[in-house]
Amino acid sequence: MMEKKERLWNANYNRVMVTNFALFFSFYLLTPLLPLYLCETFHSSKDTIGMVLSGYTLVALLVRPFSGFIVDSFPRKKVLLVCLFVYFIIFGGYLIAGSLVLFAVFRTLHGGPFGASTVANSTMAIDVLPPSRRNEGIGFYGLSNNLASAIAPTVGIFIYRYIHNFDVLFWTAFIAAGIGFLNSTAVKPRERQVMPSKSRLSLDRFFLAKGWFLAMNTCFFGFCWGILSNYLAIYGKEHLGVTSGTGVYFLILSVGLIVSRLQGNKSLRQGRLIHNAMSGIILSTMGYILFIAYPTMTGYYLSAILIGLGNGHIWPAFQNMIINIANNNERGTANSTLLTSWDLGIGVGILLGGVIAEHFGYDATFWTMASIHVVGLASFALLTRKRYNGLNVKTI
Repeated sequence: MMEKKERLWNANYNRVMVTNFALFFSFYLLTPLLPLYLCETFHSSKDTIGMVLSGYTLVALLVRPFSGFIVDSFPRKKVLLVCLFVYFIIFGGYLIAGSLVLFAVFRTLHGGPFGASTVANSTMAIDVLPPSRRNEGIGFYGLSNNLASAIAPTVGIFIYRYIHNFDVLFWTAFIAAGIGFLNSTAVKPRERQVMPSKSRLSLDRFFLAKGWFLAMNTCFFGFCWGILSNYLAIYGKEHLGVTSGTGVYFLILSVGLIVSRLQGNKSLRQGRLIHNAMSGIILSTMGYILFIAYPTMTGYYLSAILIGLGNGHIWPAFQNMIINIANNNERGTANSTLLTSWDLGIGVGILLGGVIAEHFGYDATFWTMASIHVVGLASFALLTRKRYNGLNVKTI
């Protein structure tokens, strides 16, 4: 008799997906418009804008390793609710900030609960998934991020263009984050074992040491994304004369992400994580090389499709791989290890990308980006794949 297939789209998983969408919707709604807000409201210089906005990423990066430990050491639902509530309530600070300094304080502090919430909610998603559907469930989970990143900037720009009222934008983000918080209160996770207490702190409580090779690979790919996402607009304007196509580029890239996650669902269900990851890395490498090697409108938009398709395969494969090598009570640590590595790569990419551009130009910056992605491809093929298979993790 055929065994009954466990249900993927259960009520708890659906709630976690909605919470994740709300979390990232409220984030992406404001991201492309905050530089305009600081310029128009406080008449901030470009340097000041960069300093104010970079604090968010820095704090998120610092908080994530500790949030993984907390998620594994305490009841995950309580941790998730606290993180989401703080994330939600700080949006109210944007509405009352009457000075640049006060806004900078709220924005910088906001990175903490955002970084912690992404770790806590993605770990909750893993907890509520039936084990037999975990691989594909993690793949689908990322769709909520991708949909938010495709829809939210469009909504934000629409509000800015036709209403031109930043308070409306802040209220919209505040309400979206509140919906995510309220929705998460109804999640009912399974009982689980928390991480046993230790008499002394050690690295493995904050970083999954046995997943170092996946973390290193993730850093390479985060480096490339940091350069692309931050210097795309100015490069497109200076080299291709693209003044309004940045939004279209990221929309196409988001479509690629969504399509690849849907298309890769079958192989994830079959446990073909190495296959998915390698396919995605090759596609992304082609996209990054095409972007700089073929500087035309065709190359510009085609690279968005390839990078989107590639990243849509890479991320769920890597997340499943690092979860597979972690113990059940280390899932939060595993998630935070991957996210922290991604953030670290992005931060280094932004920093070095600016230095290279200042001394050698943007062509050199993007050739460096493409070269690092090739290094990431070689690293996965020669090291990561072998190390993962050597751990005797069940995969194809």
